[in-house]
Parts: sequence; C-alpha cells; structure tokens
Amino acid sequence: MLVKIKKQDIDLITCPDLSQKCFEPLIDFYKSGISNETNFTQFKEQFYERLSEGQKALFIFHTYYSHASKSLIEFYWWSVYYYAQPKSWLALKASTRYFKDEPMLLLFEKIELALKQSNHPNTLEDFTVTREDLDKNIELKASISSLHVIFENTTPLTIRKINNNIEKNIQEFVEIID
Repeated sequence: MLVKIKKQDIDLITCPDLSQKCFEPLIDFYKSGISNETNFTQFKEQFYERLSEGQKALFIFHTYYSHASKSLIEFYWWSVYYYAQPKSWLALKASTRYFKDEPMLLLFEKIELALKQSNHPNTLEDFTVTREDLDKNIELKASISSLHVIFENTTPLTIRKINNNIEKNIQEFVEIID
C-alpha cells in the first residue's frame, strides 16, 4: 500500500518531515478503516500485512512516537501499553533494526528491563495500568524519567535516520505517479 506522489511533487518529499509525510496517509487510512470495523484485531493484521517492510517499520515507530513524545506520563503509558502487546513491542524494536538505529533499540531494551523489573504486565489480559501509576512508584518514576530524557535526545536522530532511509529507498514508501 504505497503512498502515491505526483512526479512534479517529488521535490517536496526531501524535507525534514519526510517520515511524517509518508506516515500521515497510512494513519489516515488506518483510522478510517478501524472506525468502520467490528473486528479490530483482524483489520489491524490485514492492514499491517498490506504494508511494505519499510512502511511497517515507519508505521509502528510513528504510532508509538506520536503518543510517547507528548510528555513523560505519555511516554510511560504508551511504553507499558506496547510492552503489554508482545507483537507490537517486538515490531517496535524491529523498526529500529530496520532503520539501523542502535541507540533507539538500546533505549527500548532499557525500557523493557525497567518494566520487567517493576512487574508490568506483558499482556493486555487484565491490563489495568494507568498513567497515574507512575507517580505511585518513586523508583520507577526515576528510571522512566531518565529513559524519557534519552528518548527526547535520541528521537531527532532517529527521525533523521528514518528520513535518510526513505530518501535512499523511496520505492519502499511511495509510488511516483504522472
């Protein structure tokens, strides 16, 4: 499911927000599809299977990033939420491998370790984690806070790596049309 870009607009895709421009049509399609579905899991899997490998990496990273980048609390909650979905957590880590982003992969591994050590659920079954839980555990908050700082410092480099990958492998992300 490649994003279509007109030949005359090709220069527009080599910009600092290239990854966002390639992500937006995907998330728009996803949101419109999911709103019309009753079987969310099936739709999510079918949608994901239609993506190229690069689009899968872009989609999973950007869905996480768009939420986790808002604040420390959102970083915590979305990390826990993805971690509680083994397929999503593995896909998120795989996205960093796809984009050859070792620092972000190391960060995700540190997040995983912090969540394991604090006995966070690794399944959505009986998932009861709330955003407020972070304030109830001083050690966890200190750990997550330091990881959030790393996330904020690492993310601009990650976005740059994603943009560079898209530029070098444009056919993996967009279809140029006349």
